[in-house]
Amino acid sequence: MTPTPDRFARLDAWIDAHFDEEVTFLQKLVQVPTDTPPGNNAPHAERTAELLAGFGFDAEKHAVPEQEVRDYGLASITNLIVRRAYDAGGPVIALNAHGDVVPPGEGWTHDPYGGEIVDGRLYGRAAAVSKSDFATFTFATRALEALRAEGAPLKGGVELHFTYDEEFGGELGPGWLLEQGLTEPDYLIAAGFGHEVITAHNGCLQLEVTVHGVMAHAAIPDSGVDALQGAVAIMNALYGENARYRAEIRSQVPGINHPYINVGWIQGGTNTNVVPGKVVMKIDRRMIPEEDPVQVEAEIRRLITEAAASRPGVSVDIRRLLLAQALQPLPGNRPLVEAICRHGAEVFGEAIPVSGTPLYTDVRLYCAHGIPAVIYGAGPRTVRESNAKRADEHLVLDDLRRATKVVARTLLQMLG
Repeated sequence: MTPTPDRFARLDAWIDAHFDEEVTFLQKLVQVPTDTPPGNNAPHAERTAELLAGFGFDAEKHAVPEQEVRDYGLASITNLIVRRAYDAGGPVIALNAHGDVVPPGEGWTHDPYGGEIVDGRLYGRAAAVSKSDFATFTFATRALEALRAEGAPLKGGVELHFTYDEEFGGELGPGWLLEQGLTEPDYLIAAGFGHEVITAHNGCLQLEVTVHGVMAHAAIPDSGVDALQGAVAIMNALYGENARYRAEIRSQVPGINHPYINVGWIQGGTNTNVVPGKVVMKIDRRMIPEEDPVQVEAEIRRLITEAAASRPGVSVDIRRLLLAQALQPLPGNRPLVEAICRHGAEVFGEAIPVSGTPLYTDVRLYCAHGIPAVIYGAGPRTVRESNAKRADEHLVLDDLRRATKVVARTLLQMLG
């Protein structure tokens, strides 16, 4: 049975009445840095748990073993689960947002850890992606429980999953919680980054390529083998693929276009007057949902090896850093999609589109465990509008308010 319109209106009213408190909660989350790398994120989890306790929410702290975290290239991870159980007979809906985020970088005109509010926008690293949805999900759940306290029946439960490994792939965030058997929800809503409902996303292959040559004095370059020239040959081959992808490979998923290769990091050489003997590159290959990751990796490795072989004396080592599967929508996600689209249209006053995204997310890990999932939360029309992962990242506070209402209404429809 669908809850009465009056109950949805009461949810909205509770969120409006407590919105200043929600904004303060988000400010406090932004003010604790979670730069990844280095990824020392346990302190943020501790602070989040402390704030949640103030709302009467007991957050389970699940610390990933220190050595496992360090082997992964990070410093500390403590993932949080808050469980709210209602009457029997309904589904358990998990709400997942990640607290880790890339370092702020240069060019900020606002303190990246200040949580400053200017002209209705809250500025700070992770304000939009995705500490905003720590707030969205927490206050949507609080609104739901306030309604329950007034006598509204609820069946099933809600779990808040606040995790700290999205930037490195999620394997020690949601992946670790799922593999440890610490959670098994029936549905998932994950942190969003726009007004649409996302049901599919790209996969991602990341490789570290070490190009070996032989160092030599720049005055007698023929006595060495220039590893940088080998790296240039590899980059030219990789970037050449992008033109082919645009022309030949297109996704049929709305919101996703074509594959892409990016060389995001490069380091090498020892001094200006020395022929470089080693160059290390890290590459990122985005895979559309229709592609086979095994075939993609084999082709990229072949391309790199052949390009290196075109430079006499150059050799390469290739190491996989990440293989994140694309998200394919599970048929069971329909109730979530319909509920969010219905309430999103009512709250925003316009239709909420359903699409894919070229990003990759932790949601794939839930779907791999058979858990129907969608991506939705506070955010702008586009990721670029929020400056996510760029200077002056920000969130329009009215978007936070409205997204909180949509999530709360969706929970009520699914559990009420």
